[in-house]
Amino acid sequence: MKEEQTPAGVSAGEVPAEGAAAAEGQAPAKKHGGFTGKLGFVLAAAGSAVGLGNLWRFPYLAAKYGGGMFLLCYVVLAVTFGFSLLILEIAIGRKTGKGVIGAFAALNKKFKWLGFLCLVVPVIIVPYYCVIGGWVVKYIWAFAIGDTGSFNDPASAGEYFTAFTAGSWEPIVFFLIFAAATVFVVVFGVQKGIERVSKILMPLLAVLAVFLAVYACCQPGALEGVKKLFVPDFSDFRAETLLAALGQLFYSMSLAMGIMITYGSYMKKDANIQSSGIQISLCDTLFAIFATLIVIPSIFSVTGGGAAAEQAMSQSGPSLMFVVLPQMFNGMFGGRVIGAIFFVLVLFAALTSSISLVEAIVAVLRENCRMKRWAACLVVFGIMLVLGILSSLGFGPLSFIHIGDKTLLDIFDYAANSILMPLVAIGTCILAGYFIDTNTLMDEIGMRRKGYRMYYKIMIRYIAPVCMAAILISGVFLTL
Repeated sequence: MKEEQTPAGVSAGEVPAEGAAAAEGQAPAKKHGGFTGKLGFVLAAAGSAVGLGNLWRFPYLAAKYGGGMFLLCYVVLAVTFGFSLLILEIAIGRKTGKGVIGAFAALNKKFKWLGFLCLVVPVIIVPYYCVIGGWVVKYIWAFAIGDTGSFNDPASAGEYFTAFTAGSWEPIVFFLIFAAATVFVVVFGVQKGIERVSKILMPLLAVLAVFLAVYACCQPGALEGVKKLFVPDFSDFRAETLLAALGQLFYSMSLAMGIMITYGSYMKKDANIQSSGIQISLCDTLFAIFATLIVIPSIFSVTGGGAAAEQAMSQSGPSLMFVVLPQMFNGMFGGRVIGAIFFVLVLFAALTSSISLVEAIVAVLRENCRMKRWAACLVVFGIMLVLGILSSLGFGPLSFIHIGDKTLLDIFDYAANSILMPLVAIGTCILAGYFIDTNTLMDEIGMRRKGYRMYYKIMIRYIAPVCMAAILISGVFLTL
């Protein structure tokens, strides 16, 4: 496949002429294509942020931690902590013009190890993410052909999901469909693959999310669920609420996965990082809210509220997505169509996220191993096959392999999300705050006002590392 050319406005050998990168004597960053403009970058980055975490984790946490109070905490953290880390990673990528390993090494050679650690995150996540993506494809098929009779009550819906995931071949077939679709997009490159697909899927995501949210909120009894989400009760506020919102924000915005650094390296120099970061954060937050407006009002409508609704909303992760929600949709007017549309929405969200995870790995292989894009994609696909099949079989033939109650997929998820990602984020903040001139990245961001620059330094040097340490400690101790 023909290599993409460096986009106009970004010279192929452009690197910082000042700051730590120049002091380290790094070679000029070699660019391999990039986004055609700001819109392509924002849609691709927002697509990465909008994923399964918004659809099955945010509604569950909102229900568990007070609804409106959780949402208020999330929004405040999004415009402070989340936004600061997001533009930091984008700035690192654009300043250096490299993938995660080269980017950290360009800023400070002593932190090259952090790039390797960051690379491990998408390598671990994308295989099991594609397994879950395969489950989504299966449920689209089930609603499309009318195989929804088992979704009428929690017991039968749970048995349907358990029987499917415990199979040896069927979940692997659907996993392969989703994984192949992901790699197929990435092999076409940044402009012809990632950007083009993002410009199609993100508007469709928005339309589907708004349609489903309006439909759900118009159902009888659904307004009680809307009230729970948007009316904060300050008596619900506690440290656990703040920590849950902080953790969800961290995972939801694709931080510490190498994605924003990689996408930042493809960003044009004339694009404004701050405004792009605001738009990405806004898309991610709005989608999380609309996802919750689909889930919680639907549950209130079907269950009638009260203890039954609380019980349904207490389910998280796969149980919420593949057991509770199919049952809810099956109990609504036009449920078969609505269920199919919902899982198409989930499919698009999962696909845009998995594409970004694969691209973060492919970028490193192309840069550090001098591979052609198609060859790098084949290597990543091989990794996905091995770890993905292991994750899938962990619910069936390999279910005897577990740690406590964690399956192989749970183990991969725990290692990446609860341990590696907070460590990478802490290391990034320490590097940016103490081992390079912070003005270097603030100039790249375009931060001019003295007050903003002081706020940013305080956030990166002190507040963000403490927040990341809190996520790390809670992630470890809450599972012991």
